[in-house]
Amino acid sequence: MSSKDTSTLQSYIDSATGTVQSVLGSITGSTADQNAGESKKDEAALKKDASHATAKLGPLSASSSGAVTKDDPNRQEGSWNQTVGSAKEAVGGLVGSEDLKRQGQQQNAEGKGQEAQGQLNDFGSGIANRVSGTVGGAVAGVTGDREAQLRAQEKHDVGKTQQRGAEADIQKQNS
Repeated sequence: MSSKDTSTLQSYIDSATGTVQSVLGSITGSTADQNAGESKKDEAALKKDASHATAKLGPLSASSSGAVTKDDPNRQEGSWNQTVGSAKEAVGGLVGSEDLKRQGQQQNAEGKGQEAQGQLNDFGSGIANRVSGTVGGAVAGVTGDREAQLRAQEKHDVGKTQQRGAEADIQKQNS
C-alpha cells in the first residue's frame, strides 16, 4: 500500500464522495449507486485505519508507509525513571522507609514528565517533518526533480511514523 493509499485526508475525501454517491442513489432510486457509495465509504474507513496503523516494538515505531523511527530518548529515560521510582516506592513501603518511599514517588513523577516531554518532542517533530516533506515534495514535483520528491516523501513518512508512534503511546496511557 502506498502512502497515497493510506492518507487520512484521502480517506475523508473518499468517505464524503461515497456518502454523496449513496445519497444520490437513494434519491434517484439507483440501488447500484447506493451500493457503490456504501462500498466507497467502507473502503475509505479501511484506508483511514491503515493510515493510523503503527507498530511499536520497544523504542521503535513502524508505520504502513514502511518508515521506522526511534523514540525520543526522553521517552525511554522517563519510562526507566518511572520503573525505578515505583520500585523504590514499593521497597520503601515494605521496609517502612518514608524517605525511600518519597524518593520513589518523586522519581516516578519526574519520569512521567520526562516521558511526556519525549512524546511531545516526537509528536512535534513528526508534524514538522510531515509538513516539510509535503511542501518539499510539491516543490520538487513542480521542478520535476524526482529524487527530491522521493527524499521529501521519505521525510513525510518518517514524520508520520514519529507522530503516529507518539499518538499510540499517548492513547495507550490514557486507556
